[in-house]
Amino acid sequence: MKTSHRLGGVMAAIPLAIGVLCGPAAASSHREAPFITTVPKVDATDFYLFRSYETGRSDYVTLLANYQPLQDAYGGPNYFSMDPNALYEIHIDNNGDAKEDLSFQFRFKNTLANGGAGVSLNIGGKSVGIPLIQAGAVANVKDGNLQLAETFTLDVVRGDRRGGTVQPVTNAANGSASFDKPVDNIGNKTIADYAGYAAKHVYGVNIPGCAMPGRVFVGQRQDPFAVNLGTIFDLVNAPVAVITDSALIGAAPNTIGDKNVTTLALEVHRSCLTRGDDVIGGWTTASLRQARVLDGKPSSGHQTSEKAGGPWVQVSRLGMPLVNEVVIGLKDKDKFNASKPAGDAQFADYVTHPTLPALLEVALGAPGIAPKNFPRTDLVTTFLTGIKGVNQPTSVTPSEMLRLNTAIPPVAFAQQNRLGIVGNLLAGGSDNAGFPNGRRPKDDVVDISLVAVMGGLCMANGANDALGFGAACNPSAVPLGATSFKLHDAVDQAVVPLLAGFPYLNTPIPGSR
Repeated sequence: MKTSHRLGGVMAAIPLAIGVLCGPAAASSHREAPFITTVPKVDATDFYLFRSYETGRSDYVTLLANYQPLQDAYGGPNYFSMDPNALYEIHIDNNGDAKEDLSFQFRFKNTLANGGAGVSLNIGGKSVGIPLIQAGAVANVKDGNLQLAETFTLDVVRGDRRGGTVQPVTNAANGSASFDKPVDNIGNKTIADYAGYAAKHVYGVNIPGCAMPGRVFVGQRQDPFAVNLGTIFDLVNAPVAVITDSALIGAAPNTIGDKNVTTLALEVHRSCLTRGDDVIGGWTTASLRQARVLDGKPSSGHQTSEKAGGPWVQVSRLGMPLVNEVVIGLKDKDKFNASKPAGDAQFADYVTHPTLPALLEVALGAPGIAPKNFPRTDLVTTFLTGIKGVNQPTSVTPSEMLRLNTAIPPVAFAQQNRLGIVGNLLAGGSDNAGFPNGRRPKDDVVDISLVAVMGGLCMANGANDALGFGAACNPSAVPLGATSFKLHDAVDQAVVPLLAGFPYLNTPIPGSR
């Protein structure tokens, strides 16, 4: 059965609901849990899921999984290669049972040139290996001046991620199951045209079980997210007069505007992702081997000093933005990263009785401003099931993931409203493809979140319970009232540079110009 996508007045409140759970900080999961800070190569930062808005690609869905947060462009000489002992995955639930039906698995391999011997120079009659990744200017795939080659494989798993049917995704041009990843943006002298160089690493692919070819790209990108990061985590160290003035949405600089991330980008025809229902759910994970032993005497030419073995252990999980960072309690952050959506009932108290509004009372020195509508049934409905008639599957098991109604058409970038569906409705436009119907890079989920965390959803829901949240969602229980609609973090997501087409995220910041 297909899920309808009615978009009447009820939609005015929808983007606010998911935002409540994201809280008033970034919508990126940078360093969100104690253990993940020790293994940044598998730290997921953002997940985007949206109908492709590139010209001629509107029947495709784009999935972007970002890893390795806060990369400084000058971070040489080794830069930010992916972990060859890790498993990176994007999961799709297409029947609402909170279990993966499709998983796209990325594995990486790092090898030195010349069969592991690397690149050497004749120094005083001796052949000595150079210390840099590059031996000269780089412009092409498999460039001869690259000492380090990074490649990856991509498999599609149907059914359980560990027990299902595994098949390789292959290059549509030559049938290869191995793909080259571009080296990071070392600087303009090494790579004069990084945009052109990276574009050579966008591959058309054949996906087993899918009649339509897709595309894949893995490589460094400019961090697409905008946020007043340090200020927010410093107990919201900003004047209330600024963050409640809608004219000042761009008053502060983007804290992470000069940072890069590593993106796993995949474009798949929507018919390959759905199964009798237009709504799909998605989330990302990263896993490491259970046993990781340091090699006290690593061999020359090897790109790792550890020996890994045993079953995969999940150490990162990301669906909705910022859930683990500012919703899950500190004591359960590692537990959440190791969990699966089907087990999300164990975290229900963090949703029905969120602590963030009370923390904002302390941070802003304004006691009594937190909503009092407990339990937060508005959050449970939107966060764990999706909104009925919008992005809720026909049958659904409550669980946390990013949900996309693939029947709602995309909107060209220039016409996209940065506040997603709620902004579109306020503007009287026709953009119904934004957050929380999936998430696009332009969607300003931070500002939506700030409004929602202080009860904006219940204000929009109204006394007539338009969204069906029950008596607990009562506007009279929202002390801030209409003021909640004016909240923002003073950083404008809409001005972040992005590309018009796949992989959508901007060319990474170079190490030197």
